[in-house]
Amino acid sequence: MSTKNKAIFLDRDGVLNEEIGTYVWEPNKFIICDGVPDSLARLKAAGYLLIVVTNQAGIAKKLYTAAEVQACYAKLQRACGGIIDALYFSDAHPSVSESILRKPDSGMLEKAVARFNLDVAQCWIVGDRLRDMQAGAAVGVRGVLVGEENPEGFAPHVADLRAATALILGQ
Repeated sequence: MSTKNKAIFLDRDGVLNEEIGTYVWEPNKFIICDGVPDSLARLKAAGYLLIVVTNQAGIAKKLYTAAEVQACYAKLQRACGGIIDALYFSDAHPSVSESILRKPDSGMLEKAVARFNLDVAQCWIVGDRLRDMQAGAAVGVRGVLVGEENPEGFAPHVADLRAATALILGQ
C-alpha cells in the first residue's frame, strides 16, 4: 500500500493575495499578502503539498476569463519559487450556474484528494470565509480561519497565513 500524502488547501483572495473588496483578475492588482512566500516555503519544507482552491464567480459573470485567473496564479508561483502543486478554481456562481466545485461544496478538494492520494486527517484548509471551512469539513479536513472577521466564532481563527502556518506546524 502506498503512503498517503498531506496537503494544505489554500483559499486565494484574503489568504494568499490582498482582498480588495471586488474581483481580482488583473496581475497588477493581484497583491500577494505579507509573509506568503515564507509561509508556503515553511509548509512545503514540512512535507505538505500546497493546493489552491478558489471560487472565481467572475468567470461565470463574464467579468474575466480563466486565462486571467491563470495569469494571477503565475504571478503567485513566481513570487513563491514555483512551489505550489496545483490550482483548482470554480468558475460558477449560483446566479448563472451551479457547481459542486464551488465552495462551500467540496468538489475541488475531492478532486485533489483523489489526484494526490491525500490522507484527509493530515490535511488543513486555510481560508477567510466560513464556506472554506465548510468545504474542508465536508471531506474531513481541519480548517483554520484567517482574517479580521469571524462572525460565526469559528476556531481556530488567526490573523493571517503566517499565524496559520505557525499553528499548523505546532510552533
